[in-house]
Amino acid sequence: MFISVLNLLAGAAVAFAAQNQLQQVTNFGTNPNNVGMYVYKPSRIASSPALVVAIHYCTGSAQAYFSGTQYANKADQLGFIVIYPDAPRSGKCFDVHSAETLKHNAGGDSQGIASMIKYAINNYGVNPNKVFVTGSSSGAMMTNVMAGSYPDLITATSSYNGVPFGCFAGSSEWNSQCANGQIIKTASQWGDIARAAYPGYSGPRPKMMIWDGTEDTLLNYKNYAEMIKQWTNVLGVSQTPTSTSTNNPQSGYTKTMYGNVVIGYSAQGVGHTVPVHEDVELAWWGVTGGNTGSTSSTRPPTSSTSTTRPPTSTTSTANGAGQTLYGQYVVPPSALLPYSPPFNSYFLFTTVYS
Repeated sequence: MFISVLNLLAGAAVAFAAQNQLQQVTNFGTNPNNVGMYVYKPSRIASSPALVVAIHYCTGSAQAYFSGTQYANKADQLGFIVIYPDAPRSGKCFDVHSAETLKHNAGGDSQGIASMIKYAINNYGVNPNKVFVTGSSSGAMMTNVMAGSYPDLITATSSYNGVPFGCFAGSSEWNSQCANGQIIKTASQWGDIARAAYPGYSGPRPKMMIWDGTEDTLLNYKNYAEMIKQWTNVLGVSQTPTSTSTNNPQSGYTKTMYGNVVIGYSAQGVGHTVPVHEDVELAWWGVTGGNTGSTSSTRPPTSSTSTTRPPTSTTSTANGAGQTLYGQYVVPPSALLPYSPPFNSYFLFTTVYS
């Protein structure tokens, strides 16, 4: 069953309300751009809990992503903590372009979010080996920024319709060339851009889960392949999938695995953005069990080169997981009218799958 309800309010409520409310936190550390920090803590917090950092889309907010996704509800069930960063500028997009945000400890929105993670580890008892970052659209781009600029803080990620780390680099908030899928690089070129964010870093890097829709016209679907190239190179695995399965986790989706460190989900016929699949993420991150190919939360070692001999590839078909999915995809006025950035309003569709 598929139901799509047009909702002009970004904070559209979903069927199941979280038990508690968001709490704003201030004075949490270095935060040059004044990114807002909102925290959801369940009534029962697990011992040494995991942390999920859930990052909203342009024109969204911490409250909208709290209301429009199921991370808080899952936190009620599983005892992890959720941070919802809130973009500080009027268009509510995150800084994914500045030289500061694309460099470790150099400033930008990324340093503010890094400070939130450190604050949670130091004040909430968060397990530093269970820190996960996810986001949609601008939040997906910010997820990739965090993976490049602060690999030392993040265990694994999940991004919905993003672009490679550094693709939006430049003086402007909007990069039409990247958005249109016109920036094409080799895997090693993309990998070098990500590695340059933290020169000399040789520690573990986050596993990457990448979601995209074939009909995305806001951030062109070509960026999906570029992200796969970048992160397989950074994590030292072949660009040849080790396994491919169709209709996984639901009809029309194709899952490709690259070792146990990069997973891609390509959603046929889906635009901007792919609905959030919280259960799939949480299983792969190791917060819950599930057949996602890997449930280990141990971060893989870094590597500057990809493997020269690809592993054997397998193909299978899987039925949909059967979970109820709550997500949102955003249609800007540019989908209806000639595009003229910066945009300042969206139609938000709250989507329910079962």
